[in-house]
Amino acid sequence: MQKNPSSVDSKAETSPMSQLHLLWGRLQTELTDFDLKSISPLRLASHIVLVLVIIGVLALTQIQPPDWQMANKTILPDAAPTPTSEVVARVAAYGGSSVKASGPLMRSAVPFTTIPNRPRTDILTYEVQAGDTVFGIAEKFNIKPETIMWSNPELEQNPDMLRIGDKLVILPVNGVYHKIKKGDSLAKIAKKYKVKVEDIVSFEWNKLDSADAALTPGEHLIIPGGEKPYVARTVSVYRGPIPKNAKKGVGSFVWPTSGYITQGFWNGHRAIDIGAWLGSPVVASDSGYVVHAGWDRSGYGNLIIIDHGNGYRTYYAHLSAMFVRVGDSVAQGVRIGSVGSTGHSTGPHLHFEIRYRNVQRNPLGFLH
Repeated sequence: MQKNPSSVDSKAETSPMSQLHLLWGRLQTELTDFDLKSISPLRLASHIVLVLVIIGVLALTQIQPPDWQMANKTILPDAAPTPTSEVVARVAAYGGSSVKASGPLMRSAVPFTTIPNRPRTDILTYEVQAGDTVFGIAEKFNIKPETIMWSNPELEQNPDMLRIGDKLVILPVNGVYHKIKKGDSLAKIAKKYKVKVEDIVSFEWNKLDSADAALTPGEHLIIPGGEKPYVARTVSVYRGPIPKNAKKGVGSFVWPTSGYITQGFWNGHRAIDIGAWLGSPVVASDSGYVVHAGWDRSGYGNLIIIDHGNGYRTYYAHLSAMFVRVGDSVAQGVRIGSVGSTGHSTGPHLHFEIRYRNVQRNPLGFLH
């Protein structure tokens, strides 16, 4: 059978190589008839680049990419792997994942234990450090400052009676540390501290079997929630006639010294302590006359008391120096002494009280 010549010629003409030859022939014809001197070098270069691009494209169309055919293969096996007995033994020994002989490794829950904060049940002993106050020590152990006073008899009348190195009893709960005396009974003790007998018996530290348990004099009991009444300290003051030139207070009080409050007003410390540099000036908080200026044995140390003539008196304790005498009339803001650490004190500060008819008031409600 003979092929149609026209069909062969048409296929040849449409092949990429034949088109390239035709293009090249036309280009040669154009160049022979074209005057190279009449074209600029830039235009000639652009034509040459275009021709090279066309040649490159046609050449790439003749490249046949390889036929990379991959057989469909299963990458992972259909069946799950079964751990060996050695793997099972090791994992089980280390408390890891749960392993079953017929299945894959499974992640198991890892339990952990949360330890609750249990209340302390034992009594601690604390050594007083420089700068300590009853209020600050109470905060350290999360108990009330009154509890520290009622656990240490030397502090009951004077919470400032702290000396560096002193050993303090720290109860595990708020309450009273009672020393058993001859004739004591649980009923009497409970009534004294305003608690129930059951509260004393049920407290583990006391080791009591019942409300009728025998008590041994000299031993101690912890009275949870127990309270003691507050007793204000008294000092000897001038009781003579009021000086003729004595100034009278106006009932408005200024800060007696500059510093920072190291201990506030609370039930066992009805005053404020103002920490300051040793020797810092102390001034009269209001006008009045001096009824006490000297040493006090109850723990105040060097103490000045000013009567303001209107029912108010102010106390300035632990002074390192005093510049007034009993009977002196002083005006508000006049210097009367210097900050010190005399008496029972763990560092330089001014113990400041405001009393109205001998009732201690919170100075922070009066100072401005």
